[in-house]
Amino acid sequence: MKFKALVLFAALLSLSACEKKDAAPTQVNLESDADRLSYALGMVIGERVLKQYGDVDYDLLLEGIKLQHKDQATLISLDEAGEVLKAQLEQTLATQTEDNKARGAEYLKSHAEKEGVQVTESGLQYIVITEGDGVKPKPTDEVTVHYRGTLIDGTEFDSSYSRNSPASFALNQVIAGWTEGVQLMSVGSKYLFVIPYELGYGERGAGGAIGPYETLIFEVELLEIKPS
Repeated sequence: MKFKALVLFAALLSLSACEKKDAAPTQVNLESDADRLSYALGMVIGERVLKQYGDVDYDLLLEGIKLQHKDQATLISLDEAGEVLKAQLEQTLATQTEDNKARGAEYLKSHAEKEGVQVTESGLQYIVITEGDGVKPKPTDEVTVHYRGTLIDGTEFDSSYSRNSPASFALNQVIAGWTEGVQLMSVGSKYLFVIPYELGYGERGAGGAIGPYETLIFEVELLEIKPS
């Protein structure tokens, strides 16, 4: 529970502060287990919390962490912190939503005009990289694929290639863009799909990697079909 409180308070203090750009980098040495723990906690807070809110004032951040961790009096309560955090997240989500919708629509429009791009009735876009000559799956079949997924800015959020391990799943248990797109493929094919948010993770997104209304790009290689 104390770790959760620390993370929540760290997030609150980052909402409206600005990073001090001219500060010299701090030289640190991880000589003990306690040093490593402290540094690791800072990394976790920086990655999982602070990146959602932009720049921070690290002096205020550390002061808040110390007070909360030692159960000393803070400027606001954790209940108040939760309310402020909720309001900021809603504001961030609203801004991200509009940005993602606009960028996605612009990308889909320009990409559809490129040579080799085909667009289905649903709005799914695809390019045939390699065309196989095997059978094609039905929506209830299980398929095995290699794939790489990125956002339209090139950020990779998932890849079976990176794990060096193909993925298997029933085709009717994934996002609509996959269900439709992979059915177009024969075994041995490799396609590039551009998936509008309506055929992806919709208005909610998926975790921290895929935001709301996000247009997605997948490179997919169909390796095997296991009929249902």
